[in-house]
Amino acid sequence: MVRRILHCDANNFYASVECMLDPSLKDKYVAVSGNPDKRHGIILAKNQKAKACGVKTGEVIWEAKRKCPQLILVPPQYDKYVEYSDKIFDIYCQYTDRVEPFGIDECWLDVSGSMRLFNSAENIADELRERIKTQIGITISVGVSFNKVFAKLGSDMKKPDATTVIDESNFRRKVWGLPVGDMLMIGRRTAKKLQDLGINTIGDLACSNPKILRDKFGINGQKIYDNANGVNDEPVRLYYDAPIPKSIGNSTTMPKDVSSRDEVEAVVMALSEMVAVRMRKHDFVAGGLHLGIRFNDLNYIGKQIKLPYKLNSASALCDFAMQIYDALCPRIPIRLLSVTAFDLSSGSEAIQLSLLDDMEKTEKLRRLDKSLDAIRQKYGYDAMKSASLLEYPFITDGLVDSDFIPFKK
Repeated sequence: MVRRILHCDANNFYASVECMLDPSLKDKYVAVSGNPDKRHGIILAKNQKAKACGVKTGEVIWEAKRKCPQLILVPPQYDKYVEYSDKIFDIYCQYTDRVEPFGIDECWLDVSGSMRLFNSAENIADELRERIKTQIGITISVGVSFNKVFAKLGSDMKKPDATTVIDESNFRRKVWGLPVGDMLMIGRRTAKKLQDLGINTIGDLACSNPKILRDKFGINGQKIYDNANGVNDEPVRLYYDAPIPKSIGNSTTMPKDVSSRDEVEAVVMALSEMVAVRMRKHDFVAGGLHLGIRFNDLNYIGKQIKLPYKLNSASALCDFAMQIYDALCPRIPIRLLSVTAFDLSSGSEAIQLSLLDDMEKTEKLRRLDKSLDAIRQKYGYDAMKSASLLEYPFITDGLVDSDFIPFKK
């Protein structure tokens, strides 16, 4: 069977959804941004017109405004992004059960078994573009290839609303002239190291010495060499066969610097609750915890520990995070805090034991967490708060999941 993989990428997804929901924005210069009052004042997404002015994702608002004075800023609506992402993925799943998300707005599809119904993978790509445009109201770009790496390159090569085919006969001509940093698995640092070796394009990488790459990058050196030569048979996962993530974390930049341990604990408690809710939603428990701290001079410190038992309780996460805080003896004031749970496993594979082996207390905490989850699911995060959070409303006001980005399917 001929193998054909699609990579579908929703064009400027956040901004496209906003322009679709508010037609008055359609022909304007639009960017989705964080809240400057909460010091989340960066560009999260931009539409095609703003992009043409040089506006970039991740830059601060004043820089974007300098490039594009007519830029209209809108706050993010993450519930809407999830809603429309689900609608798009529902369409993808009508063509194959092998749909592997790569974030909320892009994914791979293995359509090898569907081509006999549609004559070609390119036909499927074009039909998907048309259906999503007419039924959902936004555009996608699709790469068609014989492996996941080249399919992703294809979707990036022509935007918006385009299909690009990279097959066995043309990949050298289409791909090898691209900058080496355009290829999957090659980030900014790896690209710089490759450039130091005289490897500037994907073609340079394909024709390089794999032994040198292995010596420099280990097993990943062989992988990127193979990828550049079109050798990649990594399968597209089944849509409902998602792997356990390596970590789950939340971070927040406070509206103003915190300057006491009690204030730090209030923020850490809020972050721990966010992490714990997400863990319980997917039945995960954590074996490790990381606390990150950024000071008001932007210097950063962090430390991780192995937990004495597997857990997904917010209060336990907070207690261990504050132990890390006390061990670091950090100075104040503090601008940003992050809490990340790692070494995740299925809750059914681990038994949560308290340090004092108090099973009755542990079971009460489980029931309490379950009740809190149900109440917040129905009435929102603010419906129930820990008492420690009420003392510092300037910290916790509006502290909900939508403040934390990005998130993945």
